[in-house]
Amino acid sequence: MKVSIHEGSNFKDHRGVLKFNNDFDASSAKRIYTIRNNSEEIQRGWLGHQIEQRWFISIKGSFSFKIIVIDDWEKPSNNLEITEYILNSENLDVLHVPPGHVMKIQALEDDSELFVLADYRINEVNDEHRFDVNYFIENK
Repeated sequence: MKVSIHEGSNFKDHRGVLKFNNDFDASSAKRIYTIRNNSEEIQRGWLGHQIEQRWFISIKGSFSFKIIVIDDWEKPSNNLEITEYILNSENLDVLHVPPGHVMKIQALEDDSELFVLADYRINEVNDEHRFDVNYFIENK
């Protein structure tokens, strides 16, 4: 499965703004949470899942997601290809990160906030893989 973005949109009129994503199917989600970093310098990662998947929506501000397909969960190569995605709160875009990936998340604006959906409940599976923030080579 590949990382994908389900594009949302918005409607504005004299009453305000309505953000929507009519094509996103959230039926696989079993839990939700939010993430807000204390500053733009904070980098969350590298964190990933072999089994679980996540969906991310920027509800305030914007975020950079650096995402890698993992080749070996015990000792991955440190020079794997990194793809960057940017999410902002302008529309209700949904970034889908399927199983088999690790990511590093960084807020691009102060007070940015992410809404996250996961397809497993907490402690339902033991599938959290963490690597040091500097483990993967980013400047190729």
